[in-house]
Amino acid sequence: MSLPLLVPDWELPSSVHAAYSYGYNQQSSAAYGAFNLATHVGDDVAAVRENRQRLQMALGIHEPLWLQQVHGTVVAEVGRDGPDMRADAVVSRQIGRPAAILTADCLPVLFYCPGSAPVVAAAHAGWRGLCAGVLEQTLLAMAVNAADVQCWLGPAIGPLAFEVGEEVRQAFVSCDAAAQSAFIENGQGKYLADIYELARLRLRAAGVPQIVGGDFCTVSEPRFYSYRRAGSSSEGQANPCGRQISMIWLSSD
Repeated sequence: MSLPLLVPDWELPSSVHAAYSYGYNQQSSAAYGAFNLATHVGDDVAAVRENRQRLQMALGIHEPLWLQQVHGTVVAEVGRDGPDMRADAVVSRQIGRPAAILTADCLPVLFYCPGSAPVVAAAHAGWRGLCAGVLEQTLLAMAVNAADVQCWLGPAIGPLAFEVGEEVRQAFVSCDAAAQSAFIENGQGKYLADIYELARLRLRAAGVPQIVGGDFCTVSEPRFYSYRRAGSSSEGQANPCGRQISMIWLSSD
């Protein structure tokens, strides 16, 4: 059975590979009904592990460094840090060992820097982590010239679906007045936020010139997992929602 994997519309050399997943597959339990790759969301753990194994086999890669993502700015590194580390970004310099992030509305950002010692990275940028500087911290951990870096913005909540309060707008604008352009008023004290534009502003300010992607909406595109679309039960508990992966890795090709 083919896996629900897609390749970003991103020109990369033959020695660099990227992929992202979407939901539909028959391995996960009926409540999730999809190719869920997260063990922490209530899905059957054995089914999730099977999905992860199938992912590795299909792509011919080592197991990703599965992180405990906490909406912060800590950056892990493949080969240095162990699994389940509390971090929201990961760097890889090793062949066949991907930098990978799980999301379900938050923004996944993939990084690549060429050179004699190429390096890749992936960051989980929910609004809190994005505002706190997770993208900038990822660039620092890559230890490269930002002007040489390329980035791809993966599937996230789109600008017509991401309603936030004044406190979110203020958090960004207080750091950078230009962020005001990423918010559209949507009723008293509410705004529609463009998380893609907020990420572009941050990356450009950090010196990254090449940014592609950013044309998805996990909420309106049902092939993707969306925490917001899943909503809550009548008891106020979050309804089942899996996580998709965005990943990038180096090969010896």
